[in-house]
Amino acid sequence: MEGDGVLREVGVLARRLGLPGDDLEVLKDGSNLLVRLYPAPVVARVAAVTAFVRADAFGHFERADDVSRFLAGRGVPVVEPHGPGTVRHAGLVVSFARYVEHDPGRRPDRASLAAMLAELHAELRHYPGPLPERAPLTDLDAVLSLLGRPAELVAARDALLARWPDGPVQPLHGDAHARNVLVTPSGPVWNDFEDAWRGPVGWDVACADGPVDEPIGYPAADLPFWRELRAFSAVCWTRARDLYRTRTPPRP
Repeated sequence: MEGDGVLREVGVLARRLGLPGDDLEVLKDGSNLLVRLYPAPVVARVAAVTAFVRADAFGHFERADDVSRFLAGRGVPVVEPHGPGTVRHAGLVVSFARYVEHDPGRRPDRASLAAMLAELHAELRHYPGPLPERAPLTDLDAVLSLLGRPAELVAARDALLARWPDGPVQPLHGDAHARNVLVTPSGPVWNDFEDAWRGPVGWDVACADGPVDEPIGYPAADLPFWRELRAFSAVCWTRARDLYRTRTPPRP
C-alpha cells in the first residue's frame, strides 16, 4: 500500500474506533510508522519494515503492549498502550499508545541509562508471559531469506550462531538504546517493547552502547559477542529496510 493510502487507512481505523482521524501527523517513518492523532493524546504505530521482515508482526505488537502494561502496573515509567490493543485493518498491523510530551532532542546520559537499564531488568525478571528465545537470530534468518541468502551474510550468521554463549537468561527490552527513552518533564520514560525476548542481559547492554556511543558501564557477560551480534543485526536490518523502500513508494 502506498504512503498516502496507509495514512488514509489509519484515519479510517481511528474513526472506527472512536478516535480522531482527520488531522494526522507522521512523527517517525522508520521500521514502523508512528502517527499522531490530533487533538487526542494518542499515537498509532503501524508495522512497516517490521511487517516486511516478520511473519508475526501482530504478535510482536501484542507482546509490546502486554509488557508495557505489566511494567506500568509495577510503577515503571513506560509509554502505555491505548485503546483496543493491536488490530489488523486493510492489510496493516496497528497498535495505539498514549502520546507522551517529551523533548525529542534529549537523551539520558550514559550513567543514567545504565541505572535505568538495571532497574528495568530487575522488574522484567518478574514478567510471567511467554517471550521468544534467540529472537535476533529469528529476525536474521527472515532477513537473509528476503535478501536471497547472500553467501557472505549466511556465513557470518552461522559463525555467530556457533559461538552463541551459554548463560543465564531473562526477559529483555530487546532494543534498549537511548532513543527508546523519552525524556519528559517528569523524568525519563521507556518506550517500544516490540523486540522483547528472553535472553542474556548482554544483548540489552550492547543495544544501549550503540555503534558509536561510550559504554554505559553496565557489567554483562560475553559483551563483545553481543556487540558483534548487534552490529551484524544492524547491517542486515539496514539491507532489509533498503529492499522494503524499493518496493514501497515514499510517503508525501
